[in-house]
Amino acid sequence: MSGSEGIARFGLGKLLFGRADAPAPSPAAAPPETAARSAAIEEAANIFKTLGHEGRLLILCHLAQGPKSVGELEGMLDARQSAVSQQLARLRIEGLVTARRDGKTIFYSLRDPRIGELLICYARIFGGEDRREP
Repeated sequence: MSGSEGIARFGLGKLLFGRADAPAPSPAAAPPETAARSAAIEEAANIFKTLGHEGRLLILCHLAQGPKSVGELEGMLDARQSAVSQQLARLRIEGLVTARRDGKTIFYSLRDPRIGELLICYARIFGGEDRREP
């Protein structure tokens, strides 16, 4: 599948330009909805930047399976508590996870179900046995 076929298949043309078959508008002819689309694209770019860190990506993959404590994540990732906490703090700042205290334990979970959907796509593309070479 070419890049343009992929864009059409996943509706990115509609997200970016208002119509699936629309070319990119010239800056002078930008419609009023451009601000909303720009905000959506900025949000997506920020999410992808956050997912660009291996530790944060792994944490989100584990949280997609349900809430976890820092201690649980520490064991799953074979990482120091301070490193896990640092990445969780970044994920909280970015609005991707939420924390709930139960006594002395803090449980983290995905804040936005769309992140879970994104991780499912990630697993399908990068983790499947049917992975095709380009």
